[in-house]
Amino acid sequence: MSRVRVSISAAVASLLVVVGAALPVSSAHAASQALRIVTSDGTSLAATLSGNDATTPRPTIVEFTPYGESGASFTAGPAYNYLAVQVRGTGDSDGSFDVLGPKSQKDVVDALAWACSQPWSNGELALAGFSASAIIVFNSLHQTLPCVKAAVLRSGTFELYRDLLMPGGVPNSVPGLAVLAGIGGLALAQGPQRLARNPSSALDVVTGLLSSGLGAGLLHPTLDTFWRERGFRGNANNIPTLLVDGVFDVEPRGDYQAFQQLRADGVDTHLLVVGGHDGAPKGTDNGVAEIEKWFDHYVRGVDNGVESHPAVQLLLANGDREDMLAGKYVTVDGDDWPLPGTTWSELSLSRTKAGVAKSLNDGSLSISGPDAAVSRQIYPAVTSVPTNTDPNTIATTGGGFGGPLNNFFGFVPALTEMDVSNLTGLTYTSKPLSQPVTAAGPATLDVRLSSLTPTTSIWAVISDVSPDGKAHPMAVGRLNTAFPDVIASKSLHSGGELVQPYGDYSTLKPALPLVARDYHVEFWPIGNRFEAGHRIQLSIVGQSALSLPTLPSLNTVSIGGSSGTRLMFPTAPGSDLAAALQ
Repeated sequence: MSRVRVSISAAVASLLVVVGAALPVSSAHAASQALRIVTSDGTSLAATLSGNDATTPRPTIVEFTPYGESGASFTAGPAYNYLAVQVRGTGDSDGSFDVLGPKSQKDVVDALAWACSQPWSNGELALAGFSASAIIVFNSLHQTLPCVKAAVLRSGTFELYRDLLMPGGVPNSVPGLAVLAGIGGLALAQGPQRLARNPSSALDVVTGLLSSGLGAGLLHPTLDTFWRERGFRGNANNIPTLLVDGVFDVEPRGDYQAFQQLRADGVDTHLLVVGGHDGAPKGTDNGVAEIEKWFDHYVRGVDNGVESHPAVQLLLANGDREDMLAGKYVTVDGDDWPLPGTTWSELSLSRTKAGVAKSLNDGSLSISGPDAAVSRQIYPAVTSVPTNTDPNTIATTGGGFGGPLNNFFGFVPALTEMDVSNLTGLTYTSKPLSQPVTAAGPATLDVRLSSLTPTTSIWAVISDVSPDGKAHPMAVGRLNTAFPDVIASKSLHSGGELVQPYGDYSTLKPALPLVARDYHVEFWPIGNRFEAGHRIQLSIVGQSALSLPTLPSLNTVSIGGSSGTRLMFPTAPGSDLAAALQ
């Protein structure tokens, strides 16, 4: 049995895209009972307890969810009870939904303290979270979480603004509508029972959902206090945590950042990249075995050796996402993230024709350095085809339902290849690789750009171009040009070079029309093996149609000379990009 949810967002700020195949739910969940939890401010939350014999004190896995009474994204077998707590203002819980803000975070502490002392609990709790359920945990770690022995968090944001709702300061608007519909629809479905129980609760629930969407999407375009309260704000715990995600997940950045932070805090933390909203490769177990071992070891004390597994285990694509879901992937392990020994190569953008792409320029991507002279290349900043240019969002619909749309996409290659979007964009393509190159890590586009309008969205896609000339999108970077600054102390550098910018989204700084500025565009982590004979392609296009549309504009990219425009491209240990491009 599997569960499907929806989650991404922006203008509607409810959060999380969760359309994904969650892990299998155990048949132990057949027996369940409805419970009510009264929080410290008097709000009544709905909860569901399930398990083989929920009258017996057992370790209990707890999940906090805004998606109604189903809960329990994944299980670890019959040795546990399972408690799904509906977030305030959602489902059959009273109160106002606050986008997993301070009130919901305080509810986490209250509910855990309550669960710890119940007769069906032996006093040992664990946290399970998928998407929204993981986000609420990340948001709550600055509080002491009672009785929690371990956590498994899958596909959650570490910073809701930066990782999902406003990546690069660009709203993820259209998917956000689906999120609001998902959360609000389930609240509506449980409305009759809520009204019968507490007629006065309706107004709080409705106003909470409506004000969350309006307030987050329209009133908070910058990373202000509202957003800082909905992200990681420190860690008051030492909870062994397994982080699970997918290489094409719709909210992939959060688990990587969480891994880095928790490890720096001295927490026993592992990162397993096997699948999330994007689905898991055929022939894999979607991380089930590792999750079960993690809970068994850290909650029940089972000596199963999971603590000695590689801290980072990655299942990466091998040319395109569809083949990965079909079972064609590569595995890479390491002790840290980015993988120790990762190198970033500076790839220059050149006006020299690559002879590969049908685009406005058909430029080249070279490791030999920039052109001697500066060139200026113009493209229209118009919305692009999202199935081409938004692989993480599309992976949610194509892979998250067990892949039902993948067959359709396969029959219409133009939907999953860059041909259509490249027609109105700028492309820069490398020569064929003489040997395989594995790319794993964040990438950065440093670009000098001007626009006709004060603000525009820089949207860039890295693709794997197969020998037949088809470009398969692998990673996307985006940036609202109203945010040109970077917080250096929080950015990642390698060899003195900026390789993962931490953008400063605190203040809008529109540009003067036609005046060029330098921008640093962060790509969400790429994970792909580029085979010998394949090429690396960078496309600069208009933003995805799934983001909040901006006014059309004409953008000019300066390349060559001292412009500083370049792609910092990550390669895993054992790969030699320079040798592959000689």
